[in-house]
Amino acid sequence: MIDIKQLSFAYSGQAPLFREFDLYIDRGEAWSIIGPSGCGKSTLLYLLAGLKRPMAGSIGIAGQLVTRPRPQTGLILQDHGLLPWASVRQNASLGIAIRQFYGPDALHAPVDMEMDAEKGRQQVDYWLKWLGIAKLQNKYPSQLSRGQRQRAAIARTLVLEPDLLLMDEPFSALDAPIRIELQNVMTRFHSQSKRTSITVTHDIEEAVFLGHKILVFSGRDNAKMQIIENRLAGLPEARQKTEFQNQCNRLHEILGGQV
Repeated sequence: MIDIKQLSFAYSGQAPLFREFDLYIDRGEAWSIIGPSGCGKSTLLYLLAGLKRPMAGSIGIAGQLVTRPRPQTGLILQDHGLLPWASVRQNASLGIAIRQFYGPDALHAPVDMEMDAEKGRQQVDYWLKWLGIAKLQNKYPSQLSRGQRQRAAIARTLVLEPDLLLMDEPFSALDAPIRIELQNVMTRFHSQSKRTSITVTHDIEEAVFLGHKILVFSGRDNAKMQIIENRLAGLPEARQKTEFQNQCNRLHEILGGQV
């Protein structure tokens, strides 16, 4: 699904975040990425999204070289980015409206997209209900809680049926109970959809709960990254298991208190 080869990237005047970096992620896998601040977690996500370009090397997704944002990739950020003048339903329908305006041009919409307004409405209905915000569809962002706003942002992404879901600390601004609730929502989405997903986080417990594989960055050109297999991801009872705490402790030791 994702094939990164010999990737190098640095911001102007700064030391490289990636130098000859290789990574392969198979279709349907759920990954977490964790590491100290400034190590390149979010940068890697933006490179995968096509929002930044490598200095050297290549990124392939589904057999195609990434040179710009691809319409099959969904991106969920920490800041929900909802339009304040639009209702929940209008925000959730935004991507569909854009796709219908441009048509299946392979830039704004996949070339095999079905241009069916009724299907679009059904998609919005389905995800608003699935995310538990159908009754809020006529409210505006200022009338919602933080958790409800983030659910609306998630709905806006999922209605487009992405084959790759990228999430950049999507729950970090939420209170703990709401954060855990939305973590459960997204693991349920992954188990049902079998879509490839990557979550950047600074929270060790979140990394263990969401990622079947955990990519741990060192912060120094990431040449010595570690990949940890994690069979606890998505299990409803995972947090109550001793093995879960042991996995969290292992990550603490690897990161040396940097997160």
